[in-house]
Amino acid sequence: MSADFAPMNLTNHFLIAMPGMQDASFARSVVYVCEHSERGALGLIINKPTDINLDGLFEKVELSLGRSDLQGAPVFLGGPVQTERGFVLHERVQLESDDEPAYASTMVIPGGLEMTTSKDVLEALATGAGPRRVLVTLGYSSWGEGQLESEMAENSWLSVGADLAVIFDTPVDSRYDSALGLLGLEAWRLAPGAGRA
Repeated sequence: MSADFAPMNLTNHFLIAMPGMQDASFARSVVYVCEHSERGALGLIINKPTDINLDGLFEKVELSLGRSDLQGAPVFLGGPVQTERGFVLHERVQLESDDEPAYASTMVIPGGLEMTTSKDVLEALATGAGPRRVLVTLGYSSWGEGQLESEMAENSWLSVGADLAVIFDTPVDSRYDSALGLLGLEAWRLAPGAGRA
């Protein structure tokens, strides 16, 4: 089989792990793809909470969480890469001067979200301000050039355009099924080895 794949751009899509996914980091995971280009892809798992909540994370960075709506919210394992580093997926914050992101080290994602890696977004949340809806992860997921396309061809993942309600409004334990539902699918109907000859 040729290593050449049709160009695809899964930015602002969900990757949904097929039931046969053997990698423990990704089994039953839903990954929000922040960036996908010919160089590779970067995403954050949105349905694997860690044992740390935002209150605890803020204590570790010597801030106090100034938003009662976020107290007790889980911090997620965003993926197996740089698990000691924080990533904040959040709604776009509009500034007066507009084209610039509100925070340093921010990736603007088509579809209305941004992903920020700088502490200034946490400092804004500590004052009671900051983005209205946020999902905080430790670590991220990444694929090298052609790797995600190869995994898609092997039927390791399903993909569907992202729905912000799944990220921010759906209970964590329902996100996998809700993401599958965007495709009109249910987990029990997918054979673990689907797509393998």
